[in-house]
Amino acid sequence: MIWSMLKVIIFVALVGAAAWGAGWLLEADGGVRIAVADQEFTLGPLVSVIALVALVLAIWLVLKIAGLIVAFLRFLNGDETARTRYFSRNRERRGYDALAEGMMALASGDGRTALTKAAKADRYLKRPDLTTLLTAQAAELSGDSKKAEVAYKRLLKDDRTRFVGVRGLMMQKLSEGDTATALKLGEKAFALNTKHAPTQDVLLKLQAGNGDWSGARKTLSAKLKHGNLPRDVHRRRDAVLALGEARDIVAEDSTIERREAAIAANQKSPDLVPAAVMASDSYVAQGRPRYATRVIRKAWDAAPHPDLAAAFARIQPDETPAERIKRFRVLTARHADNAETKMLLAELHIAAEDFPEARKALGDLPEEDPTARSLTIMAAIERGSGADDAVVRGWLTRALATPRDPQWVCENCQTVHAEWEPVCESCESFDTLTWKRPAEQASTMLTSAEMLPLIVGQIGSDVEEVAEDAEPSSEAGDADNIFVDETSAEDVPEADVIVVDADAETANSDEPPAEAPPTKPVVVDEFAPVKNDAK
Repeated sequence: MIWSMLKVIIFVALVGAAAWGAGWLLEADGGVRIAVADQEFTLGPLVSVIALVALVLAIWLVLKIAGLIVAFLRFLNGDETARTRYFSRNRERRGYDALAEGMMALASGDGRTALTKAAKADRYLKRPDLTTLLTAQAAELSGDSKKAEVAYKRLLKDDRTRFVGVRGLMMQKLSEGDTATALKLGEKAFALNTKHAPTQDVLLKLQAGNGDWSGARKTLSAKLKHGNLPRDVHRRRDAVLALGEARDIVAEDSTIERREAAIAANQKSPDLVPAAVMASDSYVAQGRPRYATRVIRKAWDAAPHPDLAAAFARIQPDETPAERIKRFRVLTARHADNAETKMLLAELHIAAEDFPEARKALGDLPEEDPTARSLTIMAAIERGSGADDAVVRGWLTRALATPRDPQWVCENCQTVHAEWEPVCESCESFDTLTWKRPAEQASTMLTSAEMLPLIVGQIGSDVEEVAEDAEPSSEAGDADNIFVDETSAEDVPEADVIVVDADAETANSDEPPAEAPPTKPVVVDEFAPVKNDAK
């Protein structure tokens, strides 16, 4: 309301000022005299002002007409005009609409619609960095790998999209199984963008699977540097890579480098069992048993493992069973309630032929947590204690039907491995092997650690009588699948023996056992030096 009144007052004031000015010009003397071609024109003050305003309007009109003529000539010449800008904006709007629709189709899994919208967006937009990427992903979704490859190669021409193109080609080669080319493309993509976590993961997996341990360690360091990996996980995986590098050095028979690499791997992750075993063997080769003992003890504190016990035995291979029991107290005193510790102590007493102590050390493990190894140890204890063959066969029958002991199992694909490997042989995943009981029991035979150190013999007539309808899986007395110390048999007096037969039908037979003729016992000693051909 006040503003309206104010505008009215200002308008009245301006009209009054104009009327006053016009009256003043009419009353004023003089004027403007214009001489043109011997003619004079005299204009009064009011007429002069009107003429000046008319001149200004004429000049403005001439300039507008000149601008219109220039615009018309530019239009004829093909230059951009308001009309062309209008159509350009219209095409751009349609292009972005098609691009948005294509992205929605891509997200919903409709590859064909996404391809159609990508082609439409490419016609309207001059943005190949957007439309080509949509075309590549839509082609992959619809299964047209050749079209996707062509699109990714087009992305290589622009610096802004080169990384996307290289990574897209890398993923294509991975899906085709061409890991060698994928590795080269992964290295190129990593060089273009070292911070990209998915590229780091793919490259690390490819490098580890190809045995490029040094390159994999650089990639792992980049993950730590850019905050894509916790420090403790980096330390563990770096130790795994260092151990893989050390294993390759072992294959090349480079002793000094092997020792240094094994020790370095153990220092990075003391709880990594294969690294501790290799470091212990390296210290033993250097004549430094105290360091080897320290390494095994530290790893045993983290988690007892049969490979650690075997490596600890190799520190003093020539000791007597009594001396071994005494020296192993460094390990058996720790984690006394652990199943591995109980079975280790029982095996040590079996080797010393102290079967009551072996039974005491094993405790109620065969009943509370029965495994093939614990039941087989119980069978050895019963045989050593003079039990009947039926009792021994009963324990062995249970051992054949009970779940196996922990093994190296891949967390990704659940594949069971006989030995630890940095990369799973089945799914090629890196650092996924853990020591646990497999979900599906493997049909592999008991390893040396599981049979250690049983007294194994044969009762030929008993086996033939009980298993007459079954094909024996191996000849009696065949010790190819176990670790045998031939020399230790001479030091063992005439002792009872147990029959270890892989055929379950023998143990399940209802026929009574026949009297077995005396046989020469063979002592299995895991802790004794083992030949390579016995593995």
